[in-house]
Amino acid sequence: MATALAGPASAQETGADEMADGAAIPAPIAAETTGAKRVFTPADFVRFAPRNALDMLEEVPGFTLRGEDGQRGLGQASANVLIDGERITNKSEGVFTQLQRIGTDRVARIEIVEAAALGIAGLSGQVANVVTRSDPLSGRFIYRANFRPKYAEPSFIGGEISLSGSSESLQWTLAVANGVGRGAAGGGEAFIFGPDGELLETRDIRMQFVGDFPRASGQVQWTSPGGAVINLNGTYRRNYEDFLDDQFRDVATGVDRQRTFTSRDRGWGYELGGDIQFDLGPGQLKMIGLERYNRNRSRADSVLVFEDGSPDTGNRFASRSESGERIGRAEYSWAMLGGDWQVDAEAAFNRLDRTSRLFDLEPSGDFVEIDFPNGTGGVTEDRYETILTHSRSLASSLTLQLGAGGEYSTIAQTGAGGLTRSFWRPKGSANLAWKVEDGLDLSLKVARTVGQLSFGDFLASVSLNQNQQNAGNVELVPSQSWEVDFEAVKSLGSWGSAELTLFARLIEDYIEFIPVEGGLETRGNIDSATLYGLRWNSTVQLEPVGFKGAQLEVTLQLEESELTDPLTGESRSFGGHQDRELDVELRHDIPGSNWAWGAGLEYNHTLPYYRLSETGMNYEGPTYTYAFIEHKDVFGMTANLSVFNLTDGRALQDRFVYAGYRDRSPLLFRETQDLSVQPIISFRLTGDF
Repeated sequence: MATALAGPASAQETGADEMADGAAIPAPIAAETTGAKRVFTPADFVRFAPRNALDMLEEVPGFTLRGEDGQRGLGQASANVLIDGERITNKSEGVFTQLQRIGTDRVARIEIVEAAALGIAGLSGQVANVVTRSDPLSGRFIYRANFRPKYAEPSFIGGEISLSGSSESLQWTLAVANGVGRGAAGGGEAFIFGPDGELLETRDIRMQFVGDFPRASGQVQWTSPGGAVINLNGTYRRNYEDFLDDQFRDVATGVDRQRTFTSRDRGWGYELGGDIQFDLGPGQLKMIGLERYNRNRSRADSVLVFEDGSPDTGNRFASRSESGERIGRAEYSWAMLGGDWQVDAEAAFNRLDRTSRLFDLEPSGDFVEIDFPNGTGGVTEDRYETILTHSRSLASSLTLQLGAGGEYSTIAQTGAGGLTRSFWRPKGSANLAWKVEDGLDLSLKVARTVGQLSFGDFLASVSLNQNQQNAGNVELVPSQSWEVDFEAVKSLGSWGSAELTLFARLIEDYIEFIPVEGGLETRGNIDSATLYGLRWNSTVQLEPVGFKGAQLEVTLQLEESELTDPLTGESRSFGGHQDRELDVELRHDIPGSNWAWGAGLEYNHTLPYYRLSETGMNYEGPTYTYAFIEHKDVFGMTANLSVFNLTDGRALQDRFVYAGYRDRSPLLFRETQDLSVQPIISFRLTGDF
């Protein structure tokens, strides 16, 4: 093996059996409990032979890894992972990428703590702190390849190579990577039915997506002799995306035709960021700066070619966009009056400029531009936020964190009907954590949050593939929410652990499709909406029933939602929302060998979507099954071969399109699709150098 792990922790030594080669079989993971912390060392994960910190965190029982919320600005912390006690402020490469670059030889320990005890604003529930050690020079790589028997293009160029080094005062990382996307569907059945159920059209469909996303990045951290910590990072990335939807349409009446839809997107972008943290007065000041920029060009063509030689018909939609984000943030933390305090202030400046053009295909074969109102313009947002946070222990097992502040923003839209508007929104949270006893932790968070707008919703756009149009809306306002989260984490001893989260969201100014003048539709605000549900995550060790080296991971999420339909005034669920999820995985690390295998299933239930002139179901699966086999020492590397979609999960659609608004217009047609997505065969090779 390339990485030598320490021997079993004391919690694992008792009752260990002997392997064929004389080594001990590690017992199920059992953390050392220190005060309010659960502490794991690399020895606790030896049975899984992890390659990096992400592999280790994915095996921590009763812990659900949560990434960044993806909103503009930095705001308060959202990912429930810290590295050496600090949140990750690199937006282009988030927590999952950063953890993959920390080899197991650099992980000293992983601490699982309640967020309220950390004094870091924004965090709630359980948080993992990955504590690292120095390593002069190390490299690691991940290689990925996948293919399908039909429809999709194979991929042989996915993965990442990174090189890093560290000393007492300097840490650095360089990485190059290529993310890949390969999607496809075809075969099966696709039909168009008339208002009375008569068959109008039979379609033979093949869809294919090919995406490559290369990037290069670097990070450096320096600790000065005076104790100041300076971080610098940079990322450059490109994207190459192509989508094809070919359909042969056999019509019941008229001329058969071939419909070809092609979409092409090309772009590039960069991010430059840095921060400095140093002692100042009674506390510490951290200042953060970040600059991001993206440029994209896209073009979509939809063309009908008739079998009788009639002139082709069709459309083209093309757009060019530039977007950027500039952030300045300061955080000052100090201890006072028996607790920890932090005040933060942030200024974030975001922008989008987009030019959109719509064309008709003329009989001559040329695309001729036509009028496309509200398709070209720009949006800027200047947002300022300040929050004061206080954390303190109320008792030896009870911790409270309070935060209060507000956000002031100015949104300006240029182009037709441009407006400039300003908003003041209060925000804050209260987080209470209680360690009831060893092995049982409870937390409750109540928060007032402010949502963020999608700048693209301000401008008009079209979907040629589905023949849909969004008129654009310059009067959008950000949504606001009351959020409540209750989390309970229970150790089940030798059986594993379980985590239960109950949540509720009361949303004001929820964004949904609304009617606008001229019989069109756009994204707009409605008064209110609600969402509530539960999430259950459990790790069950099977050694107590004699299945040594095996564990079962179960995740269940159930949600209920409600809003008032802006067209009909009736109560309904969120459109296109995934309200049921079940994931089950069995993993068996075979004692006495470097082999592991596993199998699992994913089930998802998706609610109907609603536009103003159509409604329907559009989803995949709904059940996917998979299996994998893994060898942990192939010339010092870990090789994993998996097959996804063993039981023929499908790409499904049932779409109802009306002549106008769906509550008052006759049905034009019903479209159904039941397409094969094929098994996905993936190979992954990870190693160190």
